[in-house]
Amino acid sequence: MVALIFFDVWNRTVSAFIPVEDSRLGFTFKPELPTSSVYYRLLKKIRRQVGHAIRDFNMIEDGDKVMVCISGGKDSYTLLDILLQFKRIAPIHFDVVAVNLDQKQPNFPEDVLPKYLEENNIPYYILEKDTYSITKRLTPEGKTYCAVCSRLRRGSLYGFAQEIGATKVALGHHRDDIMATFFLNLFHGGSLKAMPPKLLSSDKKNILIRPLAYVEEKDIIKYAQLRQFPIIPCNLCGSQENLQRAMINDMLREWDKQYPKRLHSIFGALQNVSPSQLADRELFDFEKLDSERILDMKSAEENKNRLDVVNLSFAAD
Repeated sequence: MVALIFFDVWNRTVSAFIPVEDSRLGFTFKPELPTSSVYYRLLKKIRRQVGHAIRDFNMIEDGDKVMVCISGGKDSYTLLDILLQFKRIAPIHFDVVAVNLDQKQPNFPEDVLPKYLEENNIPYYILEKDTYSITKRLTPEGKTYCAVCSRLRRGSLYGFAQEIGATKVALGHHRDDIMATFFLNLFHGGSLKAMPPKLLSSDKKNILIRPLAYVEEKDIIKYAQLRQFPIIPCNLCGSQENLQRAMINDMLREWDKQYPKRLHSIFGALQNVSPSQLADRELFDFEKLDSERILDMKSAEENKNRLDVVNLSFAAD
């Protein structure tokens, strides 16, 4: 029986939807899928890439409760959709629950996500917390909202993951997001780092996973269009011009058009790091190289004879 629960915690409202139980599946997720061959080829590709990411980084284990952070954008819809499909066919048991943080942005369509999730009988929570006003207040004039907004959003979602007993927090970042973050840190942060596919949160209380780590954004755009997800635009960030991330994304898209294999090579580089070929003294012990050096211990006479031969050849020239 469907249960709808409302309660207040720390100046926020949480609405929860618990789906009709199904003894075989855990819950009845039976969306109407497109039937075109284009869709099934794309679905097969994305499922393969997500499956490889989950396997390569041991993202999901038997008995996990995966909290999928869903914003209403194409990425989080795709992530939720694919994980629910895996739940139906995986040889292990894990639960999936969708969680949306309603940040009280002006004109935010509050009915879109609940309607979609309930129509597909997907368990979810909606957290209502006015981080929009806080972000506007704390962001200096002329600066972008991203840093403050993301910090508040992470704090709210990660704390809630603990409340509901989630063992993993799934985020919708894809391959292009990871590369964009790498270049943002390279160009503006002076560091070589990106978004890892799996991460322990700074407070060491949550394991964060990014199952779309191998998936290209252009494939997610196509998939979302074919699945006709009810996309909710992010006006909070989109209203600001000249965002550095937007500029980096434009650069990556232009590279993808002109040099189709370049992004694949860049992402491969993030998985093929050679610490000894960089200059981070914390990452690699350059001082120990002297002690590891192997000297060719030839006799002094042998070395003298070799040098004499070299000198004679120079004299002949």
